[in-house]
Amino acid sequence: MRRKGGRESGVRDVESLLDELYATAPSHFVSRREELAARARTDGRAEDARRIRAARRPTLAAWAANLLWRAQPTESRRFLELGRGLREAYRTLDAAEIKELSGRRTSVVAAMSRQAATLAREAGHRLSDAAQQDVASTLRAVLADESAADLWATGRLEGTLTPPTEFPSGGGAAPAPAARTPRVRAQPRTEQQEPKDELAERRRQKRAKRAEKAREAADAAHQLLQERRTEQQEADASLRQAQARHDRARQQVADAEQELSRAHEELQRAEQERQAAEERSGAVTDAVTAAERAAQEAAEQARSLLDGLE
Repeated sequence: MRRKGGRESGVRDVESLLDELYATAPSHFVSRREELAARARTDGRAEDARRIRAARRPTLAAWAANLLWRAQPTESRRFLELGRGLREAYRTLDAAEIKELSGRRTSVVAAMSRQAATLAREAGHRLSDAAQQDVASTLRAVLADESAADLWATGRLEGTLTPPTEFPSGGGAAPAPAARTPRVRAQPRTEQQEPKDELAERRRQKRAKRAEKAREAADAAHQLLQERRTEQQEADASLRQAQARHDRARQQVADAEQELSRAHEELQRAEQERQAAEERSGAVTDAVTAAERAAQEAAEQARSLLDGLE
C-alpha cells in the first residue's frame, strides 16, 4: 500500500511540476525543464522524468494564453461557458441571432486578448502584434471548438489554436440558415399528424431554452468585458500617475546630482583657497618673526652705542 500511495503522490507531483513548467516564460522553459527532469531522475522517478523531458516549449502567444487561464480563473471559466452557449446557439439559432452573439464574441475575445497581453507584460514579456493575434486566434478556437476549450483548460498549450472555419465570425456574414420547408396549404389535423406537431413543439421549446442560455452567457460575457474595460482604464490611470511620479523623482535626482556637483566644485575651490591662505599666513608669520628678530637686534645695537658714549 505504501508503494501505491507513493506512486499516487508521485503522479500528483509530476502534474504540479508540469503546471509549473508551462507557467514558466518560454525564455527559461528549457533550462527549467532540464532541471526538473534531472531532479526526477535523481529521485528514481524515471517515468516522471520522461514526461517532463517530453514537454515542448510553448510559443510566446501560447504561454500568454496559459498565463491568462491560470491568473484569471473566474473570467476563464465564464469564457468557457460563453463558448458552450455560442456553440449551442450556432446549431439552433437563425442568422440574425447568430450575428448578434458573434458581435459580442468579438468584443469578449478582444478584451481577453488584451488581458493576456497585460499579464505577459507584467511578467516581463511584451507581446508583438503577431503574438497578440495568435492569442486572439486561440481564444476564438476555444469558443468555437470543444476540444480546443478542453486543451486550453489544461493550461499547457504549446502553440496557437486555430478556430474552425465553419464557426461564424464577428467580422463576416453568418452562415446561411438551413433551408426551410415550403409552406403548403393547411390541412385538417389527423390523429397521425398530432404526435409530429407535439414533437416539433417540444423541439422548438428546447431550442428556445438553449437560445436563452446562450443569450445569458453572452450577457455575462459582455458584463465581464465592461468590468475588464473599467479595470483597464483604472490601471492606465494608475500607470500614468506612477509614470508622472517617476519622472518627477528622476528630475529631482538629476537636480540633486547637479547641485551636488556644483557643491563639490565649490568645495574644491574653497579647499584650494584655504591652502593658498595657509601658505600666505605661513609666509607672513615667517616675515613677522624675521622682522621681530631684526628689530630686537637693532635695539640691542643701539643700546650698545649709547652705553659707549657715556
